[in-house]
Amino acid sequence: MKARIALLALALLASPAWALSQCKSEVPSDFKSVGKTRLSVLFWDVYDATLYSKSGDFNWPLGQQQVALQLDYLRDIDAADLVDKTAEEWQRMGFSDQRQSQWLQTLRDIWPDIKENDCLLLLQTETGASQFYQGTTLLGTIDSETFTEQFLAIWLSPQTDYPDERKELIGE
Repeated sequence: MKARIALLALALLASPAWALSQCKSEVPSDFKSVGKTRLSVLFWDVYDATLYSKSGDFNWPLGQQQVALQLDYLRDIDAADLVDKTAEEWQRMGFSDQRQSQWLQTLRDIWPDIKENDCLLLLQTETGASQFYQGTTLLGTIDSETFTEQFLAIWLSPQTDYPDERKELIGE
């Protein structure tokens, strides 16, 4: 079960220092870091994750708070695997929405295959949409508050498969 989310990242670093990330992303300058974590499964480091918010704090559920989640990858991961793991996590968490197949197809269309040292960023807009960036390049947008909440739940919900990493990510 934990291997699924590891590959997810929705997965989404092999060096021990956070500062070694080469990622330059579109986190707005008025956002503050909430927390950081590294996802490792067995002997493999998968990614470093950083959560940002305007206040520097985080509460679940998302509600009206605007957040950004950056994943700095430490391994190569195929985009198709990321999308498949997103669907599996939604199913595991009991999420159902008739738009999920459309959302998953959009992710298939916009997400690239990930190479070690790549990063992906989800930026939640003021309207609740999800903008995905690879570095500073906008990959695409899914204009749905429900999608944003369900996607971020994989990392931020109490039902995550990685509660210890969640606590670090949300600053607990």
